[in-house]
Formats: sequence, structure tokens, C-alpha cells
Amino acid sequence: MKKIVTLIVVVLFSSIGFAQNGAKIDFKAENNTIDFGTITKGKDNGIRVFEFTNTGDAPLVIFSIQSTSNVTIISKPKDSVLPGKTAKIEVKYNLVPGPIRKTITVESNAVNYDYGRVPLKIKGEVIAN
Repeated sequence: MKKIVTLIVVVLFSSIGFAQNGAKIDFKAENNTIDFGTITKGKDNGIRVFEFTNTGDAPLVIFSIQSTSNVTIISKPKDSVLPGKTAKIEVKYNLVPGPIRKTITVESNAVNYDYGRVPLKIKGEVIAN
């Protein structure tokens, strides 16, 4: 019986060591994707917002944000985002007629993504006026 109790205690303490401590980034957009839907050039400004929360226990730092062609990063957090706080990344798509399939990569100190790199996606379609 004593061996079983000791084993349980060891397993419990071992699993605690695997918990990830640090900053965690969780985006509100489903699958980290914003769907523009079908929009008409000239009737939409192409601006969308990715809102996120630091659900970790340490300040979240956004080191850099890279985007593919036709996407501009309008705003991003300048300071670290404290645990429990929400911030946003504002992007603008240059409304080129055709399908939208773009990726924005956020580099951070978030422990819930490999190397702190978070892929954000925008999709949809732009039609000419």
C-alpha cells in the first residue's frame, strides 16, 4: 500500500513539472483565421483586427510580425501584454480582386506555440466594383 501511495505522489509531482509556465497567447478568431467573406473593392477598407488575450502567468512580448504581400500591419502592441490582459493586431489587406489567402506570422515569447510563432490567416474574396 505504501508503494502505491508513493507511486501516486511521484506521478502527481512529475506531471506538475510538465505544465508550461510563461506567457500564452490565445486569439479570439476561430482557428486564428479571419474570413473576409466576399467583399467589393471600393466598398470595404480591408482592415481587420486580431484580438488576443495573454492567458499565461508571465508578460507576453510580441517580438515581430511578418506578413505576406498585400498585407500591412497597421498596429500591434508596443509594450508587453500582462497576464489576463487583451490586446490587438490590426491588419489591412490591399484589396486586389481575386481570392484572399494570406498568412501573418507573429513571433512572441508564448509557450503554447512552437518557438512562440503563431500563424494568423485571412481569407475571402475581393470582387471588382
